[in-house]
Amino acid sequence: MGTIVKKMSVVQLTVLTAINMLGSGIVLLPSKLAQVGTISIFSWIVTALGSLALAYAFAKCGRFSRKPGGMGGYAEYAFGRSGNFMSNYTYGVSLLIANVAIAITAIGYATELFHVTLTPIGVAVATVVLLWLTTIANFGGPRITGQIGNVTIMGVIIPVLGVSVLGWFWFDSSLYVAAWNPHDMPIFHAVGASISITLWAFLGLESACANTDAVENPERNVPIAVLGGTIGAAVIYIASTNVIAGIVPNMDLAASTAPFGLAFATMFTPLIGNIVMGLMIIACIGSLLGWQFTIAQVFKSSADVGYFLKIFAKTTKSGTPIVGMLVLVVCQSALTLMTISPDLSKQFDMIVNLAVVTNLVPYLMSMAALMTIQKAAGVTPRKAMLTNGIAYIAAAYSYYALYSSGADAMMLGGIVTMLGWTLYGTVSRRFMTVDTPVVEAQWPQKV
Repeated sequence: MGTIVKKMSVVQLTVLTAINMLGSGIVLLPSKLAQVGTISIFSWIVTALGSLALAYAFAKCGRFSRKPGGMGGYAEYAFGRSGNFMSNYTYGVSLLIANVAIAITAIGYATELFHVTLTPIGVAVATVVLLWLTTIANFGGPRITGQIGNVTIMGVIIPVLGVSVLGWFWFDSSLYVAAWNPHDMPIFHAVGASISITLWAFLGLESACANTDAVENPERNVPIAVLGGTIGAAVIYIASTNVIAGIVPNMDLAASTAPFGLAFATMFTPLIGNIVMGLMIIACIGSLLGWQFTIAQVFKSSADVGYFLKIFAKTTKSGTPIVGMLVLVVCQSALTLMTISPDLSKQFDMIVNLAVVTNLVPYLMSMAALMTIQKAAGVTPRKAMLTNGIAYIAAAYSYYALYSSGADAMMLGGIVTMLGWTLYGTVSRRFMTVDTPVVEAQWPQKV
């Protein structure tokens, strides 16, 4: 008799989905949004709607796709092997870049907590040291670091939920109104200026669709849970960042590299603010520990099937891809040094925008492939119409987010993406089989 596996309810999956999104991406958000003003609430609304469309479409991709590999598998339906490669490549690169942003966030909070002023080179060196330490800590395997990450994430969730609920007792509407549009930007420009940073908080929403086999009645419950989780995360994001704008004066908030610590210090005492800063530093380091191993695994799994260079597939006896980890952390160190800025906040901006641009490539490929995925799954055109329409809305939002990321991020992201085609050309010969036709060139003969 087979073992009966207890599956998650729709409520459990909804909560899990929301927690998956409530990561270290929000830690610097109040300061970044304060630089635009409280008018950025419109950016939250646009991003929440765009993220809901993306989440729904990814839920359908996960439901109907029969190919392994997540977004790479989705892209393969429409774009073949090269699409699978490009989706995995750009996703892996975006995670690599995002980890640098997480490390910079931890350094920003640490400088506030310990009252240390670092030069731009000092910030870069500290970021590189943290990246190397969290990489080396993973050499023993993922078991311990995975457990650490599950605990330390509460260092973000508790303060964010806390300020979302308790912060309203300290909320001053006059402070909020005074911070509405400090730079007198036109509304379209103000919304665009904060679109990429709000999307940054939602990156990873596609991973919430990976639990199709673990939930009861997945066809009905996965879309409900993904949409419910996304709405829940959006409410918490909007509540926490906007309540802080009514607690801390705009100029102080915009200049802070530890906005949640500043908010709790204002609400209670400097000691409470320091405790919150300490919790968030621990949470960022715990998150970084997990993600440093995760990106090495992403590159390893692609190398195992021949998409990436074989160096990423090499592992130790414990199954740890140490060589791949070292290559990736060298790349992260180079990126940190290349983006040195006199302002830590501006360096964070630059890296976040680049992470968003590269992450949107597999998002757009998945949206484009959804029509083919549904057709392959035998979904009738009538039933597929609504999902295809939502996928188009998600794609439109993704293009707007690309545009809003700025020319520099678009240029660098474009170069990184184009490099992927060269890399694919390098490995594509591995997929030639004895059945692959070889066409001989026919040259015109002289008469």
